[in-house]
Amino acid sequence: MSITRVLSAALLALGLAAAPAAADSPSASPSGDDGAPTEAGTSFRTATEIEQGQQATASGSTGDYLYWSFPADAGQRPTVKATVKLPEASTRGGAETWQVDVYDGLRRRQACQYGTQTRTAAQDAASVDLSCTLRTVRGWSEPWANDPLPGTYYIRLTATGLGASELGLPVNAEVQVDSKDIGGAAAVDGSLAKPLVPGIATTAETSDSDAGSDATTATLSSIDPDDGWASGWWSDRWVWTAIGGVLAALAGIGGYALTRGSGRASRVSPGA
Repeated sequence: MSITRVLSAALLALGLAAAPAAADSPSASPSGDDGAPTEAGTSFRTATEIEQGQQATASGSTGDYLYWSFPADAGQRPTVKATVKLPEASTRGGAETWQVDVYDGLRRRQACQYGTQTRTAAQDAASVDLSCTLRTVRGWSEPWANDPLPGTYYIRLTATGLGASELGLPVNAEVQVDSKDIGGAAAVDGSLAKPLVPGIATTAETSDSDAGSDATTATLSSIDPDDGWASGWWSDRWVWTAIGGVLAALAGIGGYALTRGSGRASRVSPGA
């Protein structure tokens, strides 16, 4: 087999390995906000569910806690962005500090990898922008760790350190969550039996045998990723594994060809 044919076969194998990765890459979220929520919850249990890519809006008052929830799957790095339109400057007694926090399905507060999670708006400011980019969601983690895991995530937006005269002033909030697919760089060997969705362990699923019975559910979140939980079983980690295997095979064939050629030359007599 010539070196040219070996290289052609290797390129064909790499093309076949990369094709599923390209097919499984997530498509861009739709820009339309049809059906986006226009209110927020006041606690974890009443958090308003939003899809990633939706821009949710809500009206509230300074001093309120505003809650939303969204799903995040393994391999995603969610970014939460919030904009608060503040009351008239003449009604405010001074600067206001706003903060956005993100909690996972176990209500563990998740640290922001980067972003402006807390910001103080001057008295004459018309709005304040906040953002929080979480660490990449892992498919599995040690029980004692605080790593982000697949499941429901909660957004809590509120103002802190308000005076009594500033409580109850009307505000409008906008919240949106977008994720970047990190891929094989964040892949781990392991997965959760169930995503961290509150109540999922007590969800009653209807089977063919009890199709006539009334199935009830205790799930507190009804929004799942578009392709289902743990949909990212394929990642570019498989592609790089295939590339490594092909390169190793090429190195072996090349080494064999070189040593075979030098050995044949040494066996040929000078007078032949």
